[in-house]
Amino acid sequence: MLNRVILMGRLVADPELKTTASGISVTSFRIAVDRSYVKSGEERKADFFDIVCWRQTAEFVCRYFGKGSLIAVEGQLQSRTYQAKDGTNRYVVEVVADNVSFTGERRDASQGYNQGYNQGYAQPAYGASAYNQAPAAPAAPAAPAQPAPSYQSGSASDFTEMPLDDDLPF
Repeated sequence: MLNRVILMGRLVADPELKTTASGISVTSFRIAVDRSYVKSGEERKADFFDIVCWRQTAEFVCRYFGKGSLIAVEGQLQSRTYQAKDGTNRYVVEVVADNVSFTGERRDASQGYNQGYNQGYAQPAYGASAYNQAPAAPAAPAAPAQPAPSYQSGSASDFTEMPLDDDLPF
């Protein structure tokens, strides 16, 4: 079975970090995702999705994202039911995020975002201390790169013959 979701949208409100009774960090928030098509004469419409993040991912989101921030979320759909305070049963579908990433415009540190996060250096997917460090100085120019080998004009001797076997796992 396959259950993967990848969304990119804007946070509808500031995420709020909470802690479970056992000390695990959690946050939930909603993102608005624009639809890719617009009917002529109408405004662009958006869909709204509930997202849940746990542990370091929750801490990362609460630290670096706020209302209106563009965010990429990767995770799994999860459905659950619960009983509301008024006694009615509620059914919820939400994305449990495994990975969140910066996308979009650069913000300054006064808004809770790291300066320079969009300057082309690699970043971990969540909550690492690299966000609090300045990017490394650019390296000295390297020698021209050699092109990668190409097998487009190769011969049959470039490849190994695989034996036919009826016990293949697929």
